[in-house]
Amino acid sequence: MPHPKHRFSQTRTAKRRTHDKVEPAQLSTCSNCGAAVMYHHVCPECGYYRGKLAIEKGVENA
Repeated sequence: MPHPKHRFSQTRTAKRRTHDKVEPAQLSTCSNCGAAVMYHHVCPECGYYRGKLAIEKGVENA
């Protein structure tokens, strides 16, 4: 395997790693109930996606 002849500076390494950061998930509000929902996902509270019922949410008796 090849070995580097010179050490990369901390600045050069940091420039390469600028895009490796973790960003928070993009959230929107549900048009049906107003809960926070990730984009392109069914609402976990009411089960609606893009104004249509996608998942039937039943009441659980514990």
